Amino acid sequence: MKASYNWLKEYLNLENTTPEQLADQITLTGIEVDSLIVPGEGLKKLVVGEVRSVERMEGSDHLNITQVDVGEAELYQIVCGAPNVAKNQKVVVALPGARLPGNFKIKKSKLRGHVSNGMICSLDELGFSDSVIPKRTEDGIYTLPEEAIVGEEALSYLGLDDIIIDLDITPNRADAMSMRGVAYEVGTILSQKPDFKEMSLSENADESIENYVDVSVESKQDTPYYKLRIVKDVTVKESPLWLQRKLMNAGIRPIDSVVDVTNYIMLEYGQPLHAFDYDALDSKEIYVRRANQDEKIITLDGQERILNQENLVVTNGQQPVALAGVMGGQNSHVTQTTKTVAIESAVFASSLIRKTAQSLNLRSESSSRFERGLNLGTVEAALDHAAALIAEISEGQIVSGIAEIESTDPLEKRVSITLERINHVLGTRLSLEEVASVFARLQFEYTLTEDKFTVSVPLRRWDISIEADLLEEVARVYGYNNIPSTLPVMESTPGELDDKQRLTRFIHRFLEGSGLAQTISYALTTPEKAKRFSLKRSATTNLDWPMSEEHQTLRLSLISGLVDNAAYNAARQAKNIALYEVGHVFYDNQTGTLPLEEEHVAGLLSGDLAEKTWSDSAKPVDFYSLKGIVEELLETIGIKETIQYVATSSFDDLHPGRTAAIYLGEKKIGLIGQIHPQVTHLFDLEDTYVFELNIDALVKAEKNSVLYEAIPKYPGTSRDIALLVQESVSHKEVMNVIKSNGGKWLQQVRLFDLYQGEHIQPGKKSIAYSLAYLNPEATLKEEEVNKDFEKVKEALQKDLDAEIR
Repeated sequence: MKASYNWLKEYLNLENTTPEQLADQITLTGIEVDSLIVPGEGLKKLVVGEVRSVERMEGSDHLNITQVDVGEAELYQIVCGAPNVAKNQKVVVALPGARLPGNFKIKKSKLRGHVSNGMICSLDELGFSDSVIPKRTEDGIYTLPEEAIVGEEALSYLGLDDIIIDLDITPNRADAMSMRGVAYEVGTILSQKPDFKEMSLSENADESIENYVDVSVESKQDTPYYKLRIVKDVTVKESPLWLQRKLMNAGIRPIDSVVDVTNYIMLEYGQPLHAFDYDALDSKEIYVRRANQDEKIITLDGQERILNQENLVVTNGQQPVALAGVMGGQNSHVTQTTKTVAIESAVFASSLIRKTAQSLNLRSESSSRFERGLNLGTVEAALDHAAALIAEISEGQIVSGIAEIESTDPLEKRVSITLERINHVLGTRLSLEEVASVFARLQFEYTLTEDKFTVSVPLRRWDISIEADLLEEVARVYGYNNIPSTLPVMESTPGELDDKQRLTRFIHRFLEGSGLAQTISYALTTPEKAKRFSLKRSATTNLDWPMSEEHQTLRLSLISGLVDNAAYNAARQAKNIALYEVGHVFYDNQTGTLPLEEEHVAGLLSGDLAEKTWSDSAKPVDFYSLKGIVEELLETIGIKETIQYVATSSFDDLHPGRTAAIYLGEKKIGLIGQIHPQVTHLFDLEDTYVFELNIDALVKAEKNSVLYEAIPKYPGTSRDIALLVQESVSHKEVMNVIKSNGGKWLQQVRLFDLYQGEHIQPGKKSIAYSLAYLNPEATLKEEEVNKDFEKVKEALQKDLDAEIR
């Protein structure tokens, strides 16, 4: 909202308050001032001139030699190229030495041998935006009215001596989207009551509106108030300068004497109006209804709009003549030939106007006010004021009466609050007199019973309805900076991390220490991606109103997001990719309420584990590269229960021969495996390996106690064994047999060789293990180790039909 300082001076005494001071005080009371705009900043030596003669310059198709009276003894000769310059015009003249926007200095000069003592200015040369310049002067100079005094400073005539306070209005303070609303706010700050001039309305008693039009609405929920006045015998012409000046400083382009009045009233009252060419309506009926599906209207901007049943239209009983609350129709707008004007003042449902503006991408000054709500107390007053102004400026007559729908008169809300409550919430020690003065400054009537204020909230402040709203009013008017700062009194509780927070932080540090970079993905994805890599079967959770098709379903796994991130990096030539993410997945809890959330961690490796150097070749990542990271993570956490990796082919998007489910005892807590080659090809990735673990399950798992162990004093020993087994025998089966028969001194078992090929029977493989033995309390005897080692060999031969080599 652009509030004119000079306009405010019409309502209030601002002699002792500068615009800068006023802006600061407005900000302190809760409405932010974005900036102070000084339209005439830097401009000087601009005067009113009168063109005494115009002569076409020889040899030029557009230049004119003018003689201009600027209030001095002699006329000024000025060369002017404007196509609309004419004799006896009052114009704005920049004298030699004048400065224009952009620090452009006017000098005495010669054009084609002719002296030019200054410049006759157009509005754009004076700094006005193209969007506010009247159409008649778009390509030429701007002419001043006859009453402009030659030789006077021209800034005041154009409003360039004004200062514009640009207010950032929050949705709850829509009352400040009008000059009267801003005046009440400033009056509160300065302890003044705004003085609004009484409006004089003179109706033509010989004419009754019943003979012109009848209004009705389809739904009073959509249109609770609708009023119409008729002004006949108008002459549509250019608006007076004072009106154009106010519109341009507010950022609105002047159009004509009818439309400009409706815009002026919208700025003053905050009540949008619309003017119809009564004869173009071709009907004595106005009917407001919902649009039919795919109904069409051509709006004032010349665009054809296809409507739906959430759009509200004003019709002549048959066809739409306006898009209610947003924009008028081209088939009924006021033109230079209009003789009778129908002026509409109404209240439309905010939600419908908002939906219409959004769906049609058609926002206007009018729709922005309807969306936020209107002052129900000025719907008729704004209409009467507009009719009076149009009749005065356009020399028309007001038909007696108002065509309107039946509606109840709006009532002021009554809200109560006690002094004790105010002081308790604000931490103040205000007296009854101080609070009463706040309500008096706000122009709120009230009654006082003991320490209880019962406030009658005026209709112009429809944002106030509950006790908390009154509290806010008292706080901001009293002054936020006057409210004492106090610390809350309570028992202090030392903060600490819970088990889950501690484990999650450890996982972050461990994975980053292992070379993985953290990513953060959207929890919302497509239905197809949401189902991929899920640890357990679950229905997906879909949003009713998603942001987009790509963000409509809550994920069941973190891996799909990591794959997208890996593909993004690979597309930008980052081939060696190591990523992880900690986040929530969402399972259907089958109760129809909110989904069940679990916190998971997932990781991804792709490309080379080590880059090629002068001494070593590149080493691509494989299943065991990632498995080593996961094993070390789980081992470092200290999980007491056995962790098992069980081969599985149940995941469609993972390699069926290189995927394992991770079990904690009998419970599945994760997975690890290679992304299926078909999937990696689709994403243009190299061989890619992923894992995912349920953090919640890891938190609940029993942990081993961390105990200090001294470095052994006594030496250990080792034994190597090579086996020939069936190709179907897994490493896990061999490890289980060795550990269960290795004896109490067996400390570690390590696979160090695997061979299949020449000299090995088909269907078999050769594997070799190293077994380390240690007695931390004594030196091991050879006989003890040999005895345990023999038991291992016998068990391998018996249980796995292994051939010891």
